Amino acid sequence: MVNFKEDENLKTLNHSCAHLMAQAVKHLYPDAKFWVGPVVAEGFYYDIDLGDRVIRDEDIAAIEKEMKKVAKTGKKIIRREISKQEAMELFKDDEYKIDLISNLEDGTITCYDQGDFTDLCRGPHVDNVKLCRNFKLIKHSGVYWKGDSKNKVLQRIYGVCFPTAEELEAHLALLEEAKERDHRKIGKDMQLFMSDDLIGRGLPMFLPKGYVIWQELENYIKAKERKNGYLHVMTPCVGTVNLYKTSGHWDHYKENMFPAMEVEGESFVLRPMNCPHHMMIYANRMHSYKDLPIRIGEIAHDFRFEASGTLKGIERGRHFCQNDAHLFVTPEQIEDEFKKVVDLIFSTYKDFGITDYRCVLSLRDPEDKVKYHDDDEMWNNAENALRRVLDDIGIEYTEEIGEAAFYGPKLDVNVKPAIGNEYTLSTCQLDFCLPAKFNLSYIDKDGEKKTPVVLHRAILGSLDRFMAYILEETKGNLPLWLAPVQARVMPVTTDNEELVAYAQKVCDALEAENVRVELDARAEKLGYRMREGQVQKVPYLLVIGNNEKEENTVSYRLHGEQKTTTVSLDEFVEKVKTQIATKALEIN
Repeated sequence: MVNFKEDENLKTLNHSCAHLMAQAVKHLYPDAKFWVGPVVAEGFYYDIDLGDRVIRDEDIAAIEKEMKKVAKTGKKIIRREISKQEAMELFKDDEYKIDLISNLEDGTITCYDQGDFTDLCRGPHVDNVKLCRNFKLIKHSGVYWKGDSKNKVLQRIYGVCFPTAEELEAHLALLEEAKERDHRKIGKDMQLFMSDDLIGRGLPMFLPKGYVIWQELENYIKAKERKNGYLHVMTPCVGTVNLYKTSGHWDHYKENMFPAMEVEGESFVLRPMNCPHHMMIYANRMHSYKDLPIRIGEIAHDFRFEASGTLKGIERGRHFCQNDAHLFVTPEQIEDEFKKVVDLIFSTYKDFGITDYRCVLSLRDPEDKVKYHDDDEMWNNAENALRRVLDDIGIEYTEEIGEAAFYGPKLDVNVKPAIGNEYTLSTCQLDFCLPAKFNLSYIDKDGEKKTPVVLHRAILGSLDRFMAYILEETKGNLPLWLAPVQARVMPVTTDNEELVAYAQKVCDALEAENVRVELDARAEKLGYRMREGQVQKVPYLLVIGNNEKEENTVSYRLHGEQKTTTVSLDEFVEKVKTQIATKALEIN
């Protein structure tokens, strides 16, 4: 997907198109006043005061029609320099522009003229409005002026613009593809999860079918971790403020945490991460160097007060469950344990067919003494150690300043999803800081007390985000082992008791092998039931008629296909069992 802010030519074109849109709006609504119209990653928008009028879809069509009309005039876009006093006079009747101008320093101010429309702007712009003719207005919404709920609601209109009609058409096709892949739409169609403002924004709830997927992911990663020597624990979702003051999160992360709760003279917070709890588990008893490495894992419920504008279904919420673990190691064990974590990440990616990713060594910004724990020697040692490990095991990576955790550098594995921008799915962080803060120790072979090093790691990241990623990558067509309903059995007619009885026999045979199967014997036409099964992405739709009953067979259709295949019931059961047991990526 194009990032309009990263391409200077597209950025200039889209900023100019924002002015074209404003000019068209002014033609249609002469009393309109404009706040700001920036270029964003997704294109451009303009915030507009239309009085009591609320923009509707039919208004968007009228604005587009007027924009095309203006673009055909080919009016030149002319840059003009004026003084701050002249700008105040030019926009004296527009309180939004006056607010902007008032916050500018004294001196020259630029504005741009295009025919009968003038707007305050730094620029730059394209030469004439005709160059903005390949556009599309994408969506509209109401927003508070300056993002403050105490202020008036303005109308925000988003759009995109390209140099050619072909590029615009290709981009619009991608947007349509993005809509189809959006995990929120898929989740609704497949009845996986829901949210409600009465519960709270950013607090999704998993419905029965969604929770099946969640449990399968949990069982998968826990089994994989157990084979790698992890011990799983369960810790509470709250902790005292003093716990997070000890860890340093209170100083470095408090703005992302829910407010403290005062109970019986003590302050508690919903935990944003799990490392302090796991540090205390390690500290519960004395350790020898022979005990290390100790690998503590947990599927842990965490809470972060994300800004409402960043919330996105189960990809980014205020409650989520991390596939978290902390490895307590000696300095000599760092490289070997880090390599095992990397192997576990890539083994997991192979199981899910994830191939489009890149590795990032996330380092601190040494100039930022507020965000990061202030210990230059610790940071230099940690960053050099992690860099050395990555080089030794031959991992290709790029380095990014300012992306480390506050307590240490990390390896982030960023995936490039089918839609949207890349984000971090898996991470492994090297930490010399928190073990010292919690006074953790072990007795080395010489009988001396030493401080362990901790590796913080998450393979699936959060189960919620990982599920969103897999849903969007597969368009909801999950591997059979993950599908919430793996087969649905439908008699051709539901008023034939013998057919319904055989359909039930098929279900019983599948259930006996732990296949998730549903019998759909509702008094609905077969075509309706088939279409519903397609929408809900059921991998196998089985149709039972007289032939199937008489011959002890099943006829099935794979999701998204028109071809029907008939096999014996025993053969079908064995086929499904094998695909589930092997966690096959493809259904056939």
